[in-house]
Amino acid sequence: MNPLCSEFASARKAPEAAIGQVLIEALPYIRKFEGKTFVIKYGGSAMKDEVLKNSFAQNVTLLRKVGINVVLVHGGGDAITRTARKLGLVSQFVHGKRVTDREMIDVVQMTLAGKVNQDIVRLLSEHGGKAVGVTGLDADTIQAVPGPNAETLGLVGDVEAINTGYIDLLCRAGLIPVIAPIGYDHKGNIYNINADDAASSIAIALKAEKLIYVSDVEGIQVGERILKTICKSEAADFIEQGIISGGMIPKVLSAFKTLDGGAGKIHLIDGKFTHSLLLEIFTHEGVGTQFIAEQDNDQPENR
Repeated sequence: MNPLCSEFASARKAPEAAIGQVLIEALPYIRKFEGKTFVIKYGGSAMKDEVLKNSFAQNVTLLRKVGINVVLVHGGGDAITRTARKLGLVSQFVHGKRVTDREMIDVVQMTLAGKVNQDIVRLLSEHGGKAVGVTGLDADTIQAVPGPNAETLGLVGDVEAINTGYIDLLCRAGLIPVIAPIGYDHKGNIYNINADDAASSIAIALKAEKLIYVSDVEGIQVGERILKTICKSEAADFIEQGIISGGMIPKVLSAFKTLDGGAGKIHLIDGKFTHSLLLEIFTHEGVGTQFIAEQDNDQPENR
């Protein structure tokens, strides 16, 4: 178990002074982030395990209650595959991307905009959050274009533009937008959008304080340690050396593209730990890896 998670769990059983210290450590961050916008990409085990789902919903609700605007973007690939199977459709993938023909886009729309999205809204509501289900089709939120491999992948799209008007309206009303990553083009075609890409584009458009990827990895690992902070030049060196490799490379490149686009910081955290979201945001050390533009050794980065 991550040591900070263990420390946090122990604090719950510790005397009042220890619990008070946890809360005092959070106070400067609550002040700092009040009124700011966080975009959270929700995926991995945190979407599947009942304990983790409830923990995540509690964390998101708390962020909203202390004055942080939370915009949630979710995936749902496993649910799409299950629904397709029930309908007698075979899911095919090319380099990890779902082949999405006319039949499959109906399944994507039905599953992401329907059950998956509304289950998240219901879960947040159960924990006191006021959430609203949104798709990229609502109020022109996600405008898309065919992806570069359209002949092979079909209706898998890239984000062309984000219309933030509806998202801003919901945030100003104290609501939590829960966004299914489905977009459309000027011809009315509907596209399946990668949730990471959608979250990145939304964070850039909103000039979000943070984009947080809730995944199944603890962060960027170098040797036996998880990096607390990584800057662009360090990441380039690690990729060149093969320390960062495979499927982590596009995630890292996307993180820095989002930073370059105007988001404040990017965080990669492990959703398999309960309350990892709060620990990353409201403690000095955090529990995952944060991406920053440049490292300043004279000014150590906190969260």
